[in-house]
Amino acid sequence: MAPELEGVSSGVATVATPGPSESANPRMTPEERISALTEGLHQILEKAVESPSHWQVLLDASATLWRYSGGNVALLMMQMAQRGTEEPTLVAGYKEWARHGRTVVRGEHALWVIAPRTARVQQVALPDGTRQRIPAGEHVPHGAVEDGKKTVITGWHGQAVFDVSQTQGTPLLVPRGGAESVVGAADLWGSLTTVAGRHGFNVDVTDAQYGLTSGFTDFSDHRVQVGAWLSSEERMAVLAHELGHVLLHGPDDAVGRLYGSSADHRGLAEVEAESVAYTVLKAHGIDRGPQSASYLAGWADAVIEAEKDAMAHDRNRKLPASRADIAKSVLGRVTAASKGILEITHPPGFGGKVNSFDADPRLSPAAAYAGVEQPLRSADGPVMAGP
Repeated sequence: MAPELEGVSSGVATVATPGPSESANPRMTPEERISALTEGLHQILEKAVESPSHWQVLLDASATLWRYSGGNVALLMMQMAQRGTEEPTLVAGYKEWARHGRTVVRGEHALWVIAPRTARVQQVALPDGTRQRIPAGEHVPHGAVEDGKKTVITGWHGQAVFDVSQTQGTPLLVPRGGAESVVGAADLWGSLTTVAGRHGFNVDVTDAQYGLTSGFTDFSDHRVQVGAWLSSEERMAVLAHELGHVLLHGPDDAVGRLYGSSADHRGLAEVEAESVAYTVLKAHGIDRGPQSASYLAGWADAVIEAEKDAMAHDRNRKLPASRADIAKSVLGRVTAASKGILEITHPPGFGGKVNSFDADPRLSPAAAYAGVEQPLRSADGPVMAGP
């Protein structure tokens, strides 16, 4: 792949994880580094299962770093907390920072994320009808027909990155946590309905009610129903929640069925959907903490129940079984769905990646310049581009 209710640093620092001497040791082999990072992530997720507040720590961080995988969000938060420094907000590699006129401060240690190793391969169809992949540029077997090129993941490695707070140079306007959205309620509602439409769903605001719910997703009719009696902010929250179901809990979702069927939206399916809503709205500066509490409070029990189901049924299925594996799966699904929504709704900020600078230049009043106390020339704005 790729961790707040009571304070990010305190929430993550309590997790027993590899210390800076381990995760930042430049003499570690690639295999040792991946092992240390994986073990640290495993322990973070174990802690998140034990406490809904720690799960909310991960969601808060994901709202800022939404362009990163859930696992890498957790790792970045862990490493920053270990060092007693502020939360990560904008992260890039050494060379990427240099391209934006900033250098890493002398003495700063890299943060580490898990990144894929990739290779470009040529897909070919052999005369006997079988398919084969060969390295791109390699001679195609006699009689084989080329069937296009593809990039495949061949393994994983630790990648060194640095937060903007570890750099100096060209002043850079960086959004801070808690910034209010510059998108109006009507615009955000419109963006969320666009997300539904791109997935083939119509959104109906109606006085009709399905059971005791304020919203419902009907996969057979490709329709999302939202209660007309709700306020505009409540409607957005309900629609964001239902979009979590749309993106994650369709009839072909085998993993989702382990957590709770899309038909009744029970168990972890509800936690997943509300986690998506919480992350999306938080990224837009809307804190739904109290309203989300009833959903997220059942997080740990739902994981434990899913663990029991996985152990008792269909042992041959390749589904997550341990609590940490289930938490990792849920976090990955939630952050992937949130990213799919946020790429369309365009929240303020850059999602944690320096390469998204050019994607959306809008900035909120709560933004702050890195490297200087006051902006030099706001007309210049940030210079953006990267991974």
